[in-house]
Formats: sequence, structure tokens, C-alpha cells
Amino acid sequence: MTVIKRVLGEGFRVFFLCAGLYAVFAGAIWAMWLLAQARGAELALPVADPQMWHAHEMIFGYAGAAMGGFFLTAVPNWTNTPGARIGFLSVAAGLWLAGRLAMWGSGVLPAPLVAVADLGFVPILSLKIASQLIKRPKPQNMMFLLILTLLWLGNLFVHLEWLGVMADSAGAGLRAGLFALCAMIVVLGGRITPAFTRNAMKREGVPEAGWPVSVAPLEKAALVLALALPISVLMGAAGLPEAVAAVVAILLGAVQFMRLLRWRGGWTLRQPILFALHLGLAMLGAGLILWGLAALGLGQEVAALHLLAIGGVGGMTLAVMSRAALGHSGRALIAPKPVALGYGLLALTALLRWGAGQWAGEGYFLVMAAISLLWTVVFVLFSMCLWPALVKPRLS
Repeated sequence: MTVIKRVLGEGFRVFFLCAGLYAVFAGAIWAMWLLAQARGAELALPVADPQMWHAHEMIFGYAGAAMGGFFLTAVPNWTNTPGARIGFLSVAAGLWLAGRLAMWGSGVLPAPLVAVADLGFVPILSLKIASQLIKRPKPQNMMFLLILTLLWLGNLFVHLEWLGVMADSAGAGLRAGLFALCAMIVVLGGRITPAFTRNAMKREGVPEAGWPVSVAPLEKAALVLALALPISVLMGAAGLPEAVAAVVAILLGAVQFMRLLRWRGGWTLRQPILFALHLGLAMLGAGLILWGLAALGLGQEVAALHLLAIGGVGGMTLAVMSRAALGHSGRALIAPKPVALGYGLLALTALLRWGAGQWAGEGYFLVMAAISLLWTVVFVLFSMCLWPALVKPRLS
């Protein structure tokens, strides 16, 4: 089997590879743009708006690929159905890439063409997932179709402003897309984090009394609030007060911390690939609370959004992709040392970006460029270390 066929033969291979390489590309381009700003110059890019491109591509580009790789790998396991075949994966990857190319050329391409190209990936992914989930239609799994719909609607709101159809909807669309990703992480993290921690404790002989515990009322509250947040943000474009979404975010963040306190995260410090899940969820909880407070006028919204996006979404996707790539390629679930370093560097990146607005001063753009380069380094480490797991044959 050729490398191309192998990569296109399994969802985690093609989309985790795309996610890692695109994170490097997007991070490097953003760092170059910031360095140009620091010199008082403009970096000529083919994008319509560099800042909007950066925000959009982190949410719908990088995270979209990470999400696609996860669902195309996990759903067949949930439903005991065959995984997607090479034909579908080739089309899906092609649609994802078409969206990235269209966004890259958004400064010269017609806005309708950009919208059509960029909006095609999530629907075909959703249809494939639905065709598998319907074989075993469990409510706890079917709800991911709702979250994918909210993600797509967020992207649609962005393009509707760019098309001149809606006024001031792009900001709401970006936030809704980010919060839809947060909803996926809240739900999935609530499943895998305590389960993986429990399994590791069991293997090492930890008494059952010390295992993670999930409390039903907290799990239900997390689900309801996670779904309500992107919905309330989208409704904000139609006049719903922003305070509603702010309160939902604060409550969701608080609930997330209450869940984490019961999941024995301290025990996982010796296992970076496991601790990274707890760390990502903690940063997600903190980002939600800080964003809610900022929306109420207490703090900087952009700082909170970056803590949420880099530390929460970035941290969790990095942790899940590295674990899934190793496990599904027959390798030991032990993070390579550079990847384990990357977990810490990404958390540091999130914290630096959160506080940079307060202390960067006149060197703001240089500091931001350095922070973007840190992100880029993390995903260079990920892509290099997990390249064998993503492109070489399964070990067993």
C-alpha cells in the first residue's frame, strides 16, 4: 500500500495530519504578519482581512480538521460499523482543503465562491456520521449532529456578513463556532477524561474508592449549558442580550471545574498524555468564566477568547489527536517527550497570550509574534513526532 492510500484510508491519519500541518502553516503566517506590523509595514497576503482569516482558520480550519479526524475514527467504534472508505475520505479531505484554499484567496476570489467552498466540509462530514449513528441511534451520540449544525451555522453567519446579507454577524459567527467546539469538548471530555483516568488507575492497582467519579446532575448541567452557549451567541445577532450568553458561559465554566475536581487530575501528573486532557479542560473552564466576565464588562474579551481557544480547544485537540494517533496505529499510549513538552508549551502559550495585552506595552506585536511562533513550534513537534503513527503502517 502506498503512503497516500494509507493516509487516505483512515480518518485519523488524513485529518490529524492536515490539522497538524495546517496549524504550523497558519501559525507561521500569523507570526510573519505580526512581525511586519511590528516594523510598521504590511505583509501582502491574498486574504481579504488577515485578522479575520486568522480567527476563522483556527476555528473552522485547524479545529475543523481535528474534529473530523476524531469523529471519523470514533463513530465507527461507537456504532460497530465500518469506517469511511478511501473514496469518501478523499472527497471529505478535498472539501476541507478547498475551504482552506478559498479562504487563503479570499482577497481576490468572489465572496460567493469562497462561501460555497468553505461551507462544504461540515455537511458531508455530518451526513457520513449520521449514516453511521442511525445504525445505533443513541441520544448521547446523536446530539453531536446538533453541535456540528451549530458549528456550521457559526461559519454561515461569518460568510453572510462577508456576502452583505447580514450586518455585524461575523463576530457572532466566530464566537458561536468556537463555543460549538467547546460544547463538543465539554461532552467528549466528560466521557473520555474520567474513563481514561479510571482505566489507568485500575491498571496500576489504585483502589476503586480513589477512581474518578461523574455526578449525573453535573453532567446534565454541563450538557445543557454547553448547547445553550453557542445558541445564545447566535441569537445575540438577532437581539438577545449578550448578558445571557455571558451568564451561561460563567455557569458552564464553574460546572466544568466542579466536574474536574472529581476526576483525580492530580494523579495523572506522571502521565503527560493523560494529564493533558485534565489541563485542557481546566483551561477551557477558566476561559469560559473569563469570557463571561469580559462580556459583562470585567476584563478583556480578546484575551479570554485566546485562553479558551489556545488552552482549551488547542490543548484538548492536541491531547486527543496524539493519544488517538498512537492508539489507532498500534503504538504505546506514551507521549513522545517532545509532544509531552508541547502540552506544556501550549498551556504556556495560552497564558502568555491571555496576559500579553497587560504587559507587552510598545513591544505588543513582537510579543504576539513570539507567542504565535510558540504555537507553531508545538505543532511542528506534534507533526514530526507523530508522523510515523500517521503515515506508516500499523505496528500490531
